[in-house]
Amino acid sequence: MRAEDLLPDDLNQSQFNGTVVRKGTVGAFLINARMLIDPQTPEDQRTAATQDILQALPALRALGLFELMQVRDPLVRALCEQEPGVPPVTQL
Repeated sequence: MRAEDLLPDDLNQSQFNGTVVRKGTVGAFLINARMLIDPQTPEDQRTAATQDILQALPALRALGLFELMQVRDPLVRALCEQEPGVPPVTQL
C-alpha cells in the first residue's frame, strides 16, 4: 500500500479506529521527537515539541504505530507511554 492509497491527495484527514488522524501526523511526530533528543533545542521549542507529541498520541495509537515500532530514545519512549491526563515526562 502506498501513502496515496491510504489517504488520497484530496483528503487531509481520515478516521482510523474511531480517531480522526490528519495527514502529516507521523511526520510531525518524527520531527518533534528529533527536536526532543537534540541537546541544542531551546527549552521553549522542547516544550512545544512535547505538547505536540502529547496531542498526537491518540492519533498515533489509533494508527497502531507503537504496536509495530519501538521508540529507542528513553525520554521520547516514556513520553509516548504516558496515559492521557498525566503530566508529561520532561527528563529521566
